[in-house]
Amino acid sequence: MDRYPPIGEHGLIGDLQTAALVSADGAVDWFCVPRFDSPSVFGSLLDADGGGRCRIAPRGSAYTATQMYFPDTAVLITRFLSEGGVGEVVDFMPPIQTATATRTHRLVRMVRCVRGEVDFDVEISPRFDYGRQPHKLELTDGEATFVAEGGARLTVHSVLAAGEKRPARVGPSDDRDLRLRLPLRAGQVKGIILESEAEGPPREITPDEVVELFEDTVGFWRRWLGRSGYRGRWRETVQRSAITLKLMTYAPSGALIAAPTTGLPEQVGGERNWDYRYTWIRDASFSVYALLGLGFTDEAAAFAGWLHDRVEAGGGADGAPLKIMYRVDGSSDLSEELLPHWEGYRGSHPVRIGNGAADQLQLDIYGEAMDSISFADRHGLVTGHRGWLAVSDMLDWLVDHWDRPDEGIWETRGGQKDFTYGRLMSWVAFDRGIELATRRSRPAPLASWVGERDRIYTQIMNRGWDAGRSAFVQQYGEPVLDASLLRMATVGFVAPHDEMWLSTLDAIDAELVSDSLVYRYDPSASPDGLRGSEGTFSLCTFDYVHALADAGRTDQAALTFEKMLTYANHAGLYAEEIGPSGEQLGNFPQAFTHLALINSALRLDQALDA
Repeated sequence: MDRYPPIGEHGLIGDLQTAALVSADGAVDWFCVPRFDSPSVFGSLLDADGGGRCRIAPRGSAYTATQMYFPDTAVLITRFLSEGGVGEVVDFMPPIQTATATRTHRLVRMVRCVRGEVDFDVEISPRFDYGRQPHKLELTDGEATFVAEGGARLTVHSVLAAGEKRPARVGPSDDRDLRLRLPLRAGQVKGIILESEAEGPPREITPDEVVELFEDTVGFWRRWLGRSGYRGRWRETVQRSAITLKLMTYAPSGALIAAPTTGLPEQVGGERNWDYRYTWIRDASFSVYALLGLGFTDEAAAFAGWLHDRVEAGGGADGAPLKIMYRVDGSSDLSEELLPHWEGYRGSHPVRIGNGAADQLQLDIYGEAMDSISFADRHGLVTGHRGWLAVSDMLDWLVDHWDRPDEGIWETRGGQKDFTYGRLMSWVAFDRGIELATRRSRPAPLASWVGERDRIYTQIMNRGWDAGRSAFVQQYGEPVLDASLLRMATVGFVAPHDEMWLSTLDAIDAELVSDSLVYRYDPSASPDGLRGSEGTFSLCTFDYVHALADAGRTDQAALTFEKMLTYANHAGLYAEEIGPSGEQLGNFPQAFTHLALINSALRLDQALDA
C-alpha cells in the first residue's frame, strides 16, 4: 500500500458539521471533530506515520479495491474483490438534523461480505490534535475508548450479532492503538462505529441497528436531493456536486467551507499548502447562484443569512467592513501556524493550520457579496432594514477605498498591486447596490455610487486594457493575463460579443488554456511571492465554459465541459487543481470547483436550448 494514496483516490462522507476522507483502500485518513476546522483525529493524509488513521481492509494484499457512492446519497462503499470472496466497507455519518452544534459525532463503518468469505483487518490509530496530544487506550470488557490527555474521547462500538464473540484483538500490544480481525462469510454484517465524545460507554450494536442507521441515512440524502429542480443534460454530475456542497456546509450557521482539508499541495513537494477549512466571502456569489439555480432555497437562504450577518458585524483589516474569510461559526481568528512535526503529503511542507491571508485586502469580495445579496433579493430573499443599512455603509466605505492596490483574488504573497479584477468587482458592488436601492426604493446616495461606478468603468477601459496584447490584463501596467477576468461578461461589465472581450477570450485561450484546462495566470510572468508552480485551476476551467457559452461559442463550450468531466475522480469529486498527468492537486474536494461546475452546467444547458 502506498504511504500516501493519490489525493483523488478518496471519497467524502459527513454529517453536516464535519467530514472525513476515506481512501479507496479503506482508510479514514482525514477526520476532524467536532467541526470542519477542529484539530484532526485521523491525519495520515498529511503524515503517514504520525497522523493517525482507521483502516479496514482484507488481510494480505491479494485483492482489488473499487469505490462508489450508494446512488443519490453521501454513503460511500469501498468494495474488495479477492480470491476468497467479495466484501464491502460501507462508510457514512448519520446527518445531524438540528441547527445546534454538537461535540458528539458518529462515523459508521459497516462491513459486510456479499460473496464467499473474507477476513478483514481493522486498525484504529487516532492521533489527537494533529498528533500533538498524547492519548491512552482504555479497554473495558473488550470494548475500547481512546482518551486524549486534554480530555477528548473517541469511543469504539462493535457491530455484532446476538451471542457473537467480540472481535479478537490482534497485533502488537500497546496502549495507544487497536487492531482487530473480522472474519465474515456471505450475508454477514459486522463493523464498528466511532463516536466522538460519546455520552455513554462503549456498547455492542446489532447488525439490524447498523442497517437501520444506513437506511435512515440513505433516506435523508434521497429526500434532500429530491428537492432539486435540475432536469438538465448532466443531472447525475450536477447532483453529485450538490451533495458534495451539502456535505461541506456547516448546518448550525449555513456557512460553506472551501474544502474539508488543509495542507494538500498545489505542487507535490512544494510550499503552496494552505488551510481551506473556512468560509470565504467570495464563495457567496457562486453558492447563492448555484443553490437557487437548483432549487435549494433553504440552503441559499441560510448562506445568504450568514453573509448578511458578516456584513452587519463588520470588522475587517484597517477598518474594512469585511474580512475575506471566517470560521464556520462566523468568528475571525484564523492565525496561521505551522505543524513542523508533520512531514506533509508526500513531503510537501510546511503543513499550515489557520490562514494568514485572512487579513489581506481583497477588494473583489465586496462585488461578490453585493452580487449574491442582489441575486438573492430578486429571488425573494429580501434584505431587511438593518441589512440595508450595513450594505449602504459598506458601499460608502468602498467609495473611499476601491482605487487602491490590494492582494487580489488569488491571495498571493507578493504584495499589493493594482489588480483589474478587484476594480471589476468593485464596479459590480456599486452596480448591484444601485440596482437594489432602486428596485426596493431604499434610501441611498445614488449620485455618489453612480459616479464611482462610472469612474471604475472608465479606469478599467483605459488602464486595464492592453492594446499590445489586445486583451484585458491582470494588473495595470503589466501585460499579464489572468483567468479571473473570464467573469467580465458574466457579471455584465462587457457585452459577451464585444470585440474587446472576444479578443481577450482568444488571448486567454492561446496562453492559459491547455487542452481545455485553464491556468489561473503564469507565475513566471507575474511573480506571486511563492516558489514553484501549480496545476490548472478547475474553477477557471468551468468559468471558461461559462464565458464560451456567453460568447455564443456553444460547441467549444460543450466540448470543454465534457473534457473537464473526464478529470473528476472515480466518485465525481474535484480537488482545487489538475496536474500535468491529470492528477488531482490541492485541497480536496474544493467547493469553488463544484459551485462553478453547477453554474456552468446551468448556463450551458440554457445556451444549448436557445
